[in-house]
Amino acid sequence: MTTSAPIRAGIGGWTFDPWDESFYPPKLPKTRQLQHASRALRAIEVNGTYYSSQKPATFAKWAADVPEDFIFSLKASRYCTNRKVLAEAGPSIDKFVTQGITELGPHLGPILWQFMATKKFEPEDFEAFLALLPKSQDGIALRHVVEPRHASFQVPEFIDLLARYGVAAVLADHADYPMFADATADFIYARLQKGDDEVPTCYPPDEIERWAGRFKTYAGGGVPDDLPLVAPKRKAAKKKRDVFAFFITGGKVNAPRGAQELQQQV
Repeated sequence: MTTSAPIRAGIGGWTFDPWDESFYPPKLPKTRQLQHASRALRAIEVNGTYYSSQKPATFAKWAADVPEDFIFSLKASRYCTNRKVLAEAGPSIDKFVTQGITELGPHLGPILWQFMATKKFEPEDFEAFLALLPKSQDGIALRHVVEPRHASFQVPEFIDLLARYGVAAVLADHADYPMFADATADFIYARLQKGDDEVPTCYPPDEIERWAGRFKTYAGGGVPDDLPLVAPKRKAAKKKRDVFAFFITGGKVNAPRGAQELQQQV
């Protein structure tokens, strides 16, 4: 019996021209990049689903191209989250989850609902949004993670809401966006965004080591003592939590190497 849950390190997408030299083998066809990336990493966050819908056949092909234990996280459509009244997002949410995402089968990981940096916390409206998120689709359980990027969300009431609905908040390591290190679901979802293209491993080795330690703490059922909590008086249940950690945005050229280094340490 394992003493901790899986920790998966990954990147955002798998097509990025600089990776043709820094990550992929020479002359590897674009059509085989997902196959390579999914064998070098354990997860990928898909950004394209934020901008447009995909066909069921596309999701099915992605699933066929990756190993058994590989996971895709999908960024939900912007039409669901970029709106004044979130309680009115029902039709857009339904369109997103019924477009064919369940063709991914066991490869379907958390769905990321990202909000604009100007979106403020309005408790009643945000709870109405959480209530719209389906727990399953086509017999497949769905996991949800939200990424608010306005400081008004850094209040215990927001954390309590997430815990009530079993939804995670993005653990964002970002220069401007708020960090949510509180555990509110059965998984942790981190977006590491302070990388540097001049650093061969995206993040400095000592920083990767620190994050590896934090993720192992989460996976083992605890909460790291060196990250700020929004609701420090709240006692999170001590239980193993899956961890998804993506090297995103900053230092993108070397993000795959950062993810590989982190994966080796956990």
